[in-house]
Amino acid sequence: MDDERPDVLTIGRLAHRTGLPVRTLRFWSDEGAVPPVGRSAGGYRLYDAESVARVELVRTLRELGLGLDDVCRVLSGRTTVAGIADAHVAALDAQIRSLKVSRAVLSTVAKRGSTVEETALMNRLARLSAAERKQIIDEFKEEVFGGLDDPRLRDRMRAFSIELPDDPTPEQVDAWIELAELVRDPGFCARLRTWMELNTPIPGQGRPPGASIWWARQTVQTVAEVREGGVAPEGPAAAEVLSELFGDADRAAVLRSLEAGIEAGAEHYRRLVARVRGQNSSPDATEELEWLARALRAADQT
Repeated sequence: MDDERPDVLTIGRLAHRTGLPVRTLRFWSDEGAVPPVGRSAGGYRLYDAESVARVELVRTLRELGLGLDDVCRVLSGRTTVAGIADAHVAALDAQIRSLKVSRAVLSTVAKRGSTVEETALMNRLARLSAAERKQIIDEFKEEVFGGLDDPRLRDRMRAFSIELPDDPTPEQVDAWIELAELVRDPGFCARLRTWMELNTPIPGQGRPPGASIWWARQTVQTVAEVREGGVAPEGPAAAEVLSELFGDADRAAVLRSLEAGIEAGAEHYRRLVARVRGQNSSPDATEELEWLARALRAADQT
């Protein structure tokens, strides 16, 4: 019989030679990836030494993630391994990015102890397209900064963007989820708008006292140093710090701006934006700003 010739293999012998199940080889054969070279007198499929090499090639391509249709296209010469590999690299990159997003969402869920509803919301926020994320930020910018008569602010907001990179880290995705929830909160937007209005110059006048506190890292550094030195915000040494920082400025106006920023959570917002952008933000200045507010209140009562 033909299937007893040493140079011809039945599907069972091919399975033994390659270490693959007969069922797998039969499926590959039916799909045209490893066609038989002939049939025995009894109608059984027969293979040869080249079939063994072909099986090894099919196995390699399958282990690399190629579908059987792509494998058949490569083996028939309709495309190249390089061309298929390039397409699969792109697909794998997309899959990896998706897995990173899934990991970030699950990590956030685990940390927060989120409900099913919260998990679904976070997943939707994490998987928004770039255009959808931009729309959320644009709507937030219009609500908080729109109509404020400050040319410098308008220029700043025009260039202001918060974008996730194409391949974000889990930390960036986590920060984006939190930021997206924050900027969609009407209460936060209202508080931030109030703070911005206090910091916006009135036409024909200079900038309000305290308008630059939140962006003047030197102020924060000065307060950090006196706090480390053990200076209490209610003591006479704190009054000297205030004089150094604000001179004869309207302290009540400075305090209003400071309290509005603290209430709005402006520092937390600033740090979230930096995390989304993958930037090394300056240290959290919340404690320094609260010390400064306490010092201003104490000075106002003396």
